Amino acid sequence: MANRAVRRLDQLLANLGYCSRREARDWLDYGRVTVSGQIAHHVSQKANPAEVRADGEPLDHPDGVLLLLHKPLGLVCSHEARDGPSVYGLLPARWQRRHPQITSIGRLDKETSGLLLLTDQSELVHRLTSPKHKVAKVYRATLASDLPAGIGELFASGTLVLKEEEMPCAPAQLHIISPREAELTLTEGRYHQVRRMFASQGCAVLTLHRPRFGHLGLGDLPAGHWRELPLGEFSRV
Repeated sequence: MANRAVRRLDQLLANLGYCSRREARDWLDYGRVTVSGQIAHHVSQKANPAEVRADGEPLDHPDGVLLLLHKPLGLVCSHEARDGPSVYGLLPARWQRRHPQITSIGRLDKETSGLLLLTDQSELVHRLTSPKHKVAKVYRATLASDLPAGIGELFASGTLVLKEEEMPCAPAQLHIISPREAELTLTEGRYHQVRRMFASQGCAVLTLHRPRFGHLGLGDLPAGHWRELPLGEFSRV
């Protein structure tokens, strides 16, 4: 997923969130950008990102970003300000200006907490959200009523059809922790799927948390914090 191809300096600085393409001219005029140790003078100059320095520092993640975030409650996975406080507001301002944008790999709704992956690598987003790759996601739910008998077998059967849908849900594994608490492992990601699956059996979800995505877990990462992952973390998916 490396992106080391030579690019115009103005395009490079803008894509990595340093400044706009128009502002890049000022950066060069003030001597803030060097290429191979030499001050750059023309925004049209093309360079390998590895050879560029901005204010004396290597460029910030020129190959791309992959993050594991512990999403807290109350935040949305949206870039639209009208949707309310967003997970992207937790990131450094420069990263919020990157192009392509950093986006979530799948979503967690405002009332769901847990493990969320963020990246600017569109190919990775496609791979990890495609049902054909069967990447397992684990959700822990607390429910407003006791789980009915046979719900685990139903979810595992691959025959459950949700309201207003035609295709049945893929087989899902239910681990019952207590009469009103369970973990559900999915390999697909339909709209509000966990809540709708439980609701179809008369169980309203009170709290929902995702502790695992594929082979990754949250560990002791506090809510609202994130850690970087290598871009090759899912190279075998």
